[in-house]
Order: sequence, then C-alpha cells, then structure tokens
Amino acid sequence: MSLVSQIIINADNELRYPSIGELQSIQNYLKTGEQRIIISCLLRDKEKEIVQQASKAIFQIHPEYIAPGGNAEGARKRSLCLRDYGWYLRVITYGILAGDKESIEKIGVIGVREMYNSLGVPILGMIDAIKCLKQATLEIVKKEDYTIVSPYFDFIIQGMS
Repeated sequence: MSLVSQIIINADNELRYPSIGELQSIQNYLKTGEQRIIISCLLRDKEKEIVQQASKAIFQIHPEYIAPGGNAEGARKRSLCLRDYGWYLRVITYGILAGDKESIEKIGVIGVREMYNSLGVPILGMIDAIKCLKQATLEIVKKEDYTIVSPYFDFIIQGMS
C-alpha cells in the first residue's frame, strides 16, 4: 500500500482529516515521485549487475557457503541464492515506489526467519547477503538517492535480525 493510501485509510479509520504532519509526508513523497521511479527503473535495469556484485561479496565473506557441503554449493544451489537476491531487490523497488515499508513487510519479511530456518539457511548469512545487496545497490545509485533506498534494505535487515 502506498504512503498516500495508508494515510487516508488511517485518517478514515479514526474519522478525522489527515493531520498537518501526514499531509507534509504526502507532499514530501510526491516531490520525490519522479526520483523514485528513476531509482526503480535503474534497479530493474541493473538487477543482474547488482546481484552479481552482491553475490561476489557475500561469498568472500562466507566462502564456506560455496565450499563442499555449503548452502550455495554447486550451480543449482548458487542459482537459488541469486534468485532470492533478485527477489529481495524487486521487493525493495516496490517499497521505493510506494514510499512505504508495508509491502516489504507483507511480502518479504513476515515468516522469512522461519522459512530460512526450516530450509537450513543461516539467518546471519542472509542478513550479510542483504547488506551486500544494499552496498552493491548504493554503488549504482546516486548519492542523493541513498536516503530513499537505504531504509528499505535496513528494514529487511532489521526484520531478519
């Protein structure tokens, strides 16, 4: 749900008009609308490059994952990891476009710890992977976009912690 929709629903549920602070949030969101679209397009277009850079970094931090017996051993398991990285990057673009973390929470954080635990995937490794994905993304976007992009990665990292 977008920031605008969430503010309207919250105000309606409380039978009130949006507050000055909420209206300012909408105004700030709308001011960054074009920037959010540009960022989302860039992440979409550079997904393979970002995922490749992030995977290189995570396997340097955790070489045991690609070693025999590791969670990313072999081409098949490694491709599943890279698929997840691409999926997280896509979910982050949803948050960037919406200006809200709710879509990330619903799609990408709820139950993730339990899922990875049941699959035997180390949560610490996934947290490190998202940090690597964030760093690879920040190397692609402009510095002035960091404040728009970073909170969504941080939200996922926090949700996994």
